[in-house]
Amino acid sequence: MVLNALGEVALECFVQIPAHFPFVGVDTCIVMPNHVHSLMVINKPHTQETQNIASLPPECSSPILSNQFGPQSQNLPSIVRGYKIGVSNYARHRNIPFKWQARYYDHIIRNEQEWNRTREYIITNPKRWDKDRENPDNKGR
Repeated sequence: MVLNALGEVALECFVQIPAHFPFVGVDTCIVMPNHVHSLMVINKPHTQETQNIASLPPECSSPILSNQFGPQSQNLPSIVRGYKIGVSNYARHRNIPFKWQARYYDHIIRNEQEWNRTREYIITNPKRWDKDRENPDNKGR
């Protein structure tokens, strides 16, 4: 996968997630044309008090959102939401046509074998892009 300028920003914003969410570690990350595959470790003990999160750089920034159930920050949905908003804002402000896949898939990995299998899937995913149903050039959809 050869990244264009927006792909480079998408990768940089993803790599910067731990700087803004100190309880997150990024192990593996592959940027695809309309989605990202990654392995992240969330190490946030239940007793950890809410921490102030540094503001994101302008190209990766998004507000911390809340809803009727209270603040929705420092959890996986807020991490993904902030990341997607940041990359989308970068594209919109530069008139770069771009649209994310609507949802994301998360999975809890329970052992080293599953971790290694998932890492291999992520690393080799670009080789399967020509068969991806989200690929507009895929003639076999």
